[in-house]
Amino acid sequence: MPGPDVLLYGLPLAFLAGFIDAVAGGGGTITLPTLFFMGLSPAQTVATNKLLAIFGSGSATLQYWRKGHVEKALVLRLVPLALLGSALGAYLVHFVNPNAFRTLVGVVILGVGVLVLVNKRFGLEDHYPGLTVRTLALTLPGALIIGMYDGFLGPGTGTFLMFLFALAGFNLVRSSGNARTINFATNLGAFLFFLLGGQMVWWIGLPLGAANALGATLGARMAMLRGSGFVKVMYGLIVVLVAARLLTQ
Repeated sequence: MPGPDVLLYGLPLAFLAGFIDAVAGGGGTITLPTLFFMGLSPAQTVATNKLLAIFGSGSATLQYWRKGHVEKALVLRLVPLALLGSALGAYLVHFVNPNAFRTLVGVVILGVGVLVLVNKRFGLEDHYPGLTVRTLALTLPGALIIGMYDGFLGPGTGTFLMFLFALAGFNLVRSSGNARTINFATNLGAFLFFLLGGQMVWWIGLPLGAANALGATLGARMAMLRGSGFVKVMYGLIVVLVAARLLTQ
């Protein structure tokens, strides 16, 4: 078991992960290896990371929600599907080797990033049409599929959710707010599941969770202040980070 000195580098990294995740997703690409290198077992790493995640995604969701950057009518319809998908994905892990899909997902997420960055106007303007048939036909199955990916593999879930909401017509700030809200719901569900396993290292998870929440609060406020152009740049960086993790793991 690691000693208290690991918090010296764990706290700033958790803060950075919270900031990045609140803007463009992908914070787990920082927190998971940080917890592992602290000396936690794989089971402890995954469980403790969910403790961090509810702090970070919860604080980011609160910021976006309070400022009106969450489309509540749509998101509340998608949360149950994302939770169902997450449970199905976790079940499928027992039958299919996730490593077989890492390279494919890494390539796909790079392709998503290229589409977002090459299209100069994509995600910069808000033209969400409301709860139309097209909107629901896109987002309902999308939330279920991305939820399954979250339970099955995980890295890049928030990035895929942002792309889904941008396709639905939201600018990237509102896409981030919607994505963080669904992330919070799925993280909370996973947290309750892992809580029963008794693998969480609380003395590490709680202080790192607080740092993660502070970073997420700052990140959400920065995204709303600087606008979709800033989020788009961060999104491109996160796509590269997530793809690199998937392709090299």
